[in-house]
Amino acid sequence: MRYLHTMVRIQDVDASLDFYCGKMGMVEVRRTESQAGRFTLIFLAASKDVETGRSEAAPLLELTHNWDPEDYGSGRNFGHLAYEVDDIYETCRSLMDKGVTINRPPRDGRMAFVKSPDNISIEILQRGEAKASSEPWISMENTGSW
Repeated sequence: MRYLHTMVRIQDVDASLDFYCGKMGMVEVRRTESQAGRFTLIFLAASKDVETGRSEAAPLLELTHNWDPEDYGSGRNFGHLAYEVDDIYETCRSLMDKGVTINRPPRDGRMAFVKSPDNISIEILQRGEAKASSEPWISMENTGSW
C-alpha cells in the first residue's frame, strides 16, 4: 500500500492556488476537468518534492472544485494538513508578508498553524530540532481557531 494524496474541497480555484502555490510554495503537477461530473481536480506537490524529482512518488494534495456551489462548513472537522519546513520563522514571516494570518504562532520554534481560504487548517513544522524561541513569536497570541 502507498499513500497517494489528501483531498480537500475548495470553492475558489484562484484564491486556493494563490494560497497553496503563491504563498505556501506548492507546485501544480496536474489538472483534470470533468464536464460530465462538473468538477476540476488540481494536484499539488510540495516544492521540495518537485526540486528533488520526487513529486511523482510523494503524496500529493488534491484540490477538488465542484462547479455547482456548495457550503462545506468550517473545515475544522477535517483535521489538518502538515508540512515540514527548513526554517519555521522564515516561513511564517513570509506568509505574514503575503497577508496570511498565523493562527497559532511558532512560540515553541517547532509548530505553527495557518488556514487556507476554505478554512482548512495547515500545520507547519520545523524540520529537525526546534529553533530557539524568539520574538516576535514568543509574545504573539493565537488568532481564531486552528
